[in-house]
Amino acid sequence: MRGNEPMLDWEQIFATRSLRMKASEIRELLKLLEQPDIISFAGGIPDPALFPDQEFKQAYADIFSGPQVNAALQYSVSEGYKPLREWIVKDMEKIGIECSVDNVFITSGSQQALDYLGKLFLSPNDTALVTWPTYLGALSAFNAYEPTYDQLNPNGNRTPQTYRDNATKAGGSVKFAYLSADFSNPTGETVDLASRKKLLELADELDIAVLEDGAYQNLRFDGEPITPILALDIARSGGIEKTRTIYSGSFSKTLAPGLRVGFVVAAMPVIRKLVLMKQAADLHSSTINQMAIEHVASRGFDKQVAKIKAAYSARRDAMLAALDKYMPKFASWTKPEGGMFVWVTLPEGMDGAELLAKSLSTERVAFVPGKAFFADGSGANTLRISFSCANEQMIDEGIKRLGRLIASAETTSNATMPLV
Repeated sequence: MRGNEPMLDWEQIFATRSLRMKASEIRELLKLLEQPDIISFAGGIPDPALFPDQEFKQAYADIFSGPQVNAALQYSVSEGYKPLREWIVKDMEKIGIECSVDNVFITSGSQQALDYLGKLFLSPNDTALVTWPTYLGALSAFNAYEPTYDQLNPNGNRTPQTYRDNATKAGGSVKFAYLSADFSNPTGETVDLASRKKLLELADELDIAVLEDGAYQNLRFDGEPITPILALDIARSGGIEKTRTIYSGSFSKTLAPGLRVGFVVAAMPVIRKLVLMKQAADLHSSTINQMAIEHVASRGFDKQVAKIKAAYSARRDAMLAALDKYMPKFASWTKPEGGMFVWVTLPEGMDGAELLAKSLSTERVAFVPGKAFFADGSGANTLRISFSCANEQMIDEGIKRLGRLIASAETTSNATMPLV
């Protein structure tokens, strides 16, 4: 017993990087899903009713009843289960990404890929270029490596030198540009072909990597597919080994998030470093889960994707129709061609966090305040709403309540403005 000796001051001995670790607002909001009277547009998660549960039941039964069972339960290679990587190679070929199995690396979800890539590229005070807003999970992953952020805008009038100058002032250099090019989280927007090409030109000028987050690649409802950045890079450079783009993907939005299977496709020098990180971190991702993913994907991936696209497309349409019907005229929102999200912008001075507090106490509707998605802390007047886990009736009622709340908040704000 140490008697009355003071307890250890943990904060004093934590690494400085721990100061940048923040609780995810989204993960906290997911707890609201347990409250039956809440209409939630908060979680950017797939609808569990659409999971291919019977297909996975069969996959695991086949694994346990066949000769693969010992390998499924044993340690495995850090690169990942080879048949799954071979399936990914064929799937990447469909979207113009020519690669070999040696260019594919399996991760424990695409979130682990972002963490590894942040660790690989960022030294303290280096600069990561990200969009305003950007995926909150990417910011959380990168934050641990103590970077500076600068706003990525390939169509803007900033020169490469301004990015360099800002990075130098921050005490480091620009290392990569990160973006979700298709139906991004949080805005639902898609980067057009011209902007993808300009991004590669910017990356050439800065001599940096491009991190392409393809988590929603398969969830296009409308319009023509746009060539992935890595495919453009391969076409112009003559092969994946000459590219600077690193593509990360996931089975979480198409098959099942709970199995935590993602992947990276990149040139071999990047893959070799990621393998070393994997060996040091967790040796390898779950072998049996990789096997199950490969079983289900090889037997019916396209059919599963078609099923979820049909459901989410109908819900997207219902949400856009409800926004047109119930949202005040001063609000604006994106009209995504796929994915899971709509991004709402309110007048300057309105605060999404304050609205959420009022919404939960009065209207019982949950959403995500937009400020968390901005690396510079701006965007308080924005919010993200997801249509993936609500049916059409819930969407109509929830947007009706939300529109009523926002209209009331704006009226109250105007009423309290001082006369001049």
